[in-house]
Amino acid sequence: MKKIAITGGKGGTGKSTVAVLSASRLAVKHKVLLVDLDVECPNDYLLVNTKLDKPWLFTKSYLPKIDAAKCTRCGKCVKACTSQALFMPPHKVPFLIPELCSACQVCVDVCPTGAIKTFPEKTGKIFYHQLSQNLSLVTGQANTNIIETASIVRQTKAAALDKARAEKFEYVIFDTAAGTHCPVVVALLDVDLAWAVTEPTPMGAHDLGLILQLLKKLGISTKVFLNQSDLGDRKLIIDTLNKYNRKNWDQEMPHSAALAKAYGQGQLLSSDLPKIEIL
Repeated sequence: MKKIAITGGKGGTGKSTVAVLSASRLAVKHKVLLVDLDVECPNDYLLVNTKLDKPWLFTKSYLPKIDAAKCTRCGKCVKACTSQALFMPPHKVPFLIPELCSACQVCVDVCPTGAIKTFPEKTGKIFYHQLSQNLSLVTGQANTNIIETASIVRQTKAAALDKARAEKFEYVIFDTAAGTHCPVVVALLDVDLAWAVTEPTPMGAHDLGLILQLLKKLGISTKVFLNQSDLGDRKLIIDTLNKYNRKNWDQEMPHSAALAKAYGQGQLLSSDLPKIEIL
């Protein structure tokens, strides 16, 4: 089973389009699982004209709860919380701001009196759709009040990989969120190959540099996909790649009116659209 990530620093470069088209191409001969890990605003399901109806699984976060009778107000939990999710008012025990909690449970570990226990709370949903004989889609979706979503990405990814192993999928394609923040890092960890999707614009070139820096730090084999390659200034991308000792991008796709129309209608699995080889 090969794990491939489709990622990119900038949103709107066509990352999800590349993910869906490449998954569709692979599924002609292989069993493919496409996993949408952009849990704050997943959209792969829209591009393949399906609906998020009945959840397959739920993601949970184990949030801390403080026993006032055992708490000595030492403040160690507050100091250890890097998310600033714990606050201790004068003369009172710390209280939790759930929206900021990443459920790392460091506060539980540092509490000297055992005053902190955890309780489960649903943070999101995971959906599963079989789109064709060889292509299936897993979608992670965070609840709207969740600020820290890395845990939801991690749980969605783990559930997808368990499904892929159990049903002998040959390829798993992870469509990450845009950016270089923690949810993207979690999505990228332990993949065999990452495709960085960009466009020939100043913002595309700038954010390509950011994602290439991240992928280099993570030690992930990387290829570059230039979308809308006949628009904008290609030299911007060449200059960015040269900074990372790369002469050129690995694959490109020009603007396509047919593709834009299919995108707007949620019909990216149509057989007459460009097919993208990512192997």
